[in-house]
Amino acid sequence: MPTDAPDQMKITYTTSAADMEKIHAAFDKALEKVRSECGRDYPVYINGKEVRTDLPPIVDTSPIDTDLVLGRFTSATVDHVNEAIESAYDARLRWEKLGWRKRVAIMREAANLVRRDKIEIAACMSLEVGKNRMEALGDAEEAADLIDYYAQQMEDANGYEQKMEKLTPIEDNTDLLRPFGVFVCIAPFNFPMALGCGMSSAALVAGNTLVFKPAQDTPWTGLKLYQIYREAGVPEDVIHFVSGRGSVIGDALWQHPKVGGVVFTGSKEVGDRIFKGFSEKWVKPCLMELGGKNACVVMDSADVDAAAEGVMKSAWGLQNQKCSACSRVYVHRKVAEEFTAKLLEKTRAISIGDPTERDVYFGPVINPAAVATWERAVEIGKKDGTILHGGQRLTEGPLEKGHYVEPTIIKAPPTSAVFKEEFFVPILAIAEVDSLEQAIAETNDVEYGLTAGFFSNDKAEVEKFFDEVEVGVIYVNKRSGATTGAWPGAQPFTGWKASGSSGKGGCGPYYVMQFMREQSRCVIEE
Repeated sequence: MPTDAPDQMKITYTTSAADMEKIHAAFDKALEKVRSECGRDYPVYINGKEVRTDLPPIVDTSPIDTDLVLGRFTSATVDHVNEAIESAYDARLRWEKLGWRKRVAIMREAANLVRRDKIEIAACMSLEVGKNRMEALGDAEEAADLIDYYAQQMEDANGYEQKMEKLTPIEDNTDLLRPFGVFVCIAPFNFPMALGCGMSSAALVAGNTLVFKPAQDTPWTGLKLYQIYREAGVPEDVIHFVSGRGSVIGDALWQHPKVGGVVFTGSKEVGDRIFKGFSEKWVKPCLMELGGKNACVVMDSADVDAAAEGVMKSAWGLQNQKCSACSRVYVHRKVAEEFTAKLLEKTRAISIGDPTERDVYFGPVINPAAVATWERAVEIGKKDGTILHGGQRLTEGPLEKGHYVEPTIIKAPPTSAVFKEEFFVPILAIAEVDSLEQAIAETNDVEYGLTAGFFSNDKAEVEKFFDEVEVGVIYVNKRSGATTGAWPGAQPFTGWKASGSSGKGGCGPYYVMQFMREQSRCVIEE
């Protein structure tokens, strides 16, 4: 197959739109195929068997057009969750004993299958999440790279096993990392393939068995991931797929005594509840990424046009529904007018509509709850400051049946809630500052600490920002996305403070080992 074939072209979140004709043609074909599959009924999978219930199904509709039913997904019960966990527990030693080399081979095959199907997966995500084409393709591409990157970590560490020194001639000492057993993986809606893949593949390659629950808004993409793992060779009792309502099965997933660990990406509220309730008898691993309120600081020495473009892309990509999205800007007073004018110009130029169309950048938010949150944030902005752009629902013509809102820019004092609360909807707050010290203090004055952007051509300012800002991921002078764009092996995605539970993030070199615990073995050889 030629290297420029659509399924072999690498697409990241910062890929240029140039030379994309073959990709767009393949996407159109994949979109037609995915649409033809809409409306079907889907089971949960326990021990590889299809399981259905009499509970009302999860009706998965598209945020682009809520009349479009993507599928009806079985609602798992607590009994189903318990059955899946028990089965995964019984399979745990066999999966570990398979050996890390064979697990790595299975994971690499899963990565190959994601790449094989990435355009169809992207088309599914575009319909299910409301991602534009480039965002959806990047999500699928990142998923495959995450699997390979974590498999490589196991290979580079020789399965995390090494010989240790001897205190006496007759002893043989070995240190190794071993899996915890059963991991529960709860995936988010915004990156249902990439984050679903990242969390689950790390758990699996480390030797844990898995109960996988996709977000309630994105069960279809989650099911595609489960099917890829099974096709790659993950045994039926090693991975289980449970779609369901969090209000019904959420607590049962992590309260079962045979669950050894939880990996979760989602809201701080839910994450806090799991974290505080999970370790009842002893401390268990609870690996969490819990969002952000990410700031960009623009200093007077900055390339203002690059800063405006970087903020625009980070604020409005996926409608600000990224943990890393830029939601607040602190701009030096000397360049505030110029920066704001350029940001408004670039925001007004983006295309809004059906994100499955090739030239659309900005699509709908995920569900009615997100619309309500956006409306509340707009009201706060009106009360505390000035709406510079947006602030209106979009309900005319082809947008009538979707969850469309305007990207909204608010100028307000930094004490306003628009600078403190994570809304996860297209709201961007701007405030002027007089110094770098003030900008750093404002950046740090939130409970979250995920990403930050910084625009300055002063090296001393950059170093000071690195040293004093309280976040896990920092981008400097990044035109392609002021606070977004992490990629496996390039930019680890690590949350500080309320943004994460471990201080070691996905996409980075310390991720897989968090799914394992250390065991020291000493054998006396008489």
